[in-house]
Amino acid sequence: MSPQGGYTLVVCEKPDAAKRVADALSDGSARSFLESGMTAFRFVRGGEEFVVCSALGHLYGVSDPFRERTVYPVFDVEWYSNDLVGEDRSDAGRRVAAIRRLSAGASKFVNACDFDAEGETIGFNVLRYASGGKEGNALRAKFSTLTSEELVRAFADAKPQAGQGLAIAGRMRHLIDFVWGINLSRVLSQSAQLPGRRYATVSMGRVQGPTLGFLVQREREIRCFVPAPFWKISAAFEKDGKRLVADYHISKVGTRTEAELVRGDCLGKEGLVGSVRKTTVQVGAPAPFSVGDLQREAFRVFGLSPARTLQIAERLYLGALISYPRTGSQKLPPSIGYKSILQRLGGMGEYSDATREILTGGLRPVQGAKDDPAHPAIYPTGERPRGHLAKPEADIFDLVVRRFLAAFGQSARREQIAIRVSVGKHDFGIEGGRITYPGWTRYYGRYFWSKDSEVPQVAEGDRLKVLEVMVEEKFEQRPPRYSQGTLLEKMESERIGTKATRADIIATLVGRGYVQGDAMEATDLGFSVLETMEKYSPGIVTTELTRGIEQELEKIEEGKEGGKEVVRQTIRSLAAQLVELSEHEEELGREIGATVVPGKQEAIALGRCPVCKTGELRVVRSKKTKKRFVGCSNYASGCRASAPLPQRGTVKATGKQCPHCSWPIIVVYGGRFPWKLCVNPGCPAKGVKKREV
Repeated sequence: MSPQGGYTLVVCEKPDAAKRVADALSDGSARSFLESGMTAFRFVRGGEEFVVCSALGHLYGVSDPFRERTVYPVFDVEWYSNDLVGEDRSDAGRRVAAIRRLSAGASKFVNACDFDAEGETIGFNVLRYASGGKEGNALRAKFSTLTSEELVRAFADAKPQAGQGLAIAGRMRHLIDFVWGINLSRVLSQSAQLPGRRYATVSMGRVQGPTLGFLVQREREIRCFVPAPFWKISAAFEKDGKRLVADYHISKVGTRTEAELVRGDCLGKEGLVGSVRKTTVQVGAPAPFSVGDLQREAFRVFGLSPARTLQIAERLYLGALISYPRTGSQKLPPSIGYKSILQRLGGMGEYSDATREILTGGLRPVQGAKDDPAHPAIYPTGERPRGHLAKPEADIFDLVVRRFLAAFGQSARREQIAIRVSVGKHDFGIEGGRITYPGWTRYYGRYFWSKDSEVPQVAEGDRLKVLEVMVEEKFEQRPPRYSQGTLLEKMESERIGTKATRADIIATLVGRGYVQGDAMEATDLGFSVLETMEKYSPGIVTTELTRGIEQELEKIEEGKEGGKEVVRQTIRSLAAQLVELSEHEEELGREIGATVVPGKQEAIALGRCPVCKTGELRVVRSKKTKKRFVGCSNYASGCRASAPLPQRGTVKATGKQCPHCSWPIIVVYGGRFPWKLCVNPGCPAKGVKKREV
């Protein structure tokens, strides 16, 4: 049965949070009821009646009035309830109707959504549109965990907000990102479906463009990389019947001749131990987790994507097991209650020894440099899981707990040893080290990794017999591709996106097919989209433009500026870019459409066909199997010259022909060493019968 009226209506972000709030404030006596199909809770506290409901995330979104997806430019946008514009229309509609009915009987309102830009936006919109303009005088309950103690304290301290900077900035960010994304995506998708081409969704966003630019630029560096050879020299010595290996003091010798001269100088000689230097270094505990730190560490140790890590962390937060995860802070203030949390964690067997040790000392956790005015770093609440946690949830929970414990540990100590051995004028070195005092690493457990190595027992003045000198040819390593963890770090360092959106941006790039693989390799489509933007509208993919908008939005969050001028400037900038793109729609279609339709990619030219003499051999990709091979441009005229290719690595033309069969010679990069080969599988030099074509 619905309440009669005159109550306080509490708006939460999610149903689980609503139940937690109701249980905490009512001491478990809250009763649930249905309002227009939505579950809400009612109870009396201190003589005051409360009703608690939830928004289930964003119930309102920015949209345009045009249902035709080919219409652009679109600048006339407004906030609509998601039952009109969202995918899950029926549930959003029921919730909006339910909150509207509950608001009609309320005399007081409390915004209890998550305290960040997204939560402020959700609460602001519900109170403005569903509750009839109550966003200005509603109380704000701020909390970082969903434990009963903190929720009771948050509602006791709830006050009207002095400003709405977070909400205004959140709304402006949604509006700007929608206008940016809808217009660019429509012009790109429209051009890609010109006559003769099938439709494909090709998207581009304000943060998506520069992020794709990082990946494409790295891929360009990899494809242009020509690994230079160098020679590594090491020597094997004998000491008391044991073999010791030391590296030459020049790590990369430029020529084989120089390396062989060193070998000749040292063979048959003795080495003299010139110095044995021991040093002890302090290895400080890591800072507590911000959301970016957690996402990177979870990727390193578990291989979880940033988006997946955030989903898991949010579930743990809703279960009151950890604090609010969408935080940029690396600080743990005393107000969270170190001792109480550690005591509760000590009741869990796997953490009892660590917490017992920590509680005997001074509770002064390591503090990182990053701060967040809304929330502290991520920390465990000390609550015990109520049921069995699935493995990913158990892993992230354990990682958060152990990072929290490690923050209270003493610095570890590592002994490092460097030995110098001289053979005439040539110096060799042996380096190693080991952890001598584990400190905080005991608490971090399996998540701490250290490369310990044993060092031979030698003293200054010892003479060592040279057993052999090894000369090994190596090649410079190409730049590494981004992983999802390092890409997230790049976005943070460039200050594009927010802690709440970066993981979603990365997931979108993968979902659109712009990148592939764990080592994020830009695809042909990703290259095509980025290069087209660079050619016809370079401002769209610059970090400067995106970072500038973020800085303006941060000023709005801090209450230093309003939002209208930022939107006007953004629309003016975007309009200029759209003019450039629309004037080149035909070219956009040709350049992007070739990669949207499989089998139509721009081919890599290798040289004249040795069979028909008039066509050109190219690297092409099969529409059916998606595998690449060498084919002739005169295929339509009857030339069937073809050859298989390795399916991994970057293929580069050399411009040279095989002296044995006149087929092109290529170089394949991607393994340990570049591979030069004739593409003809029947080449006489390969010792097989020449292929008939």
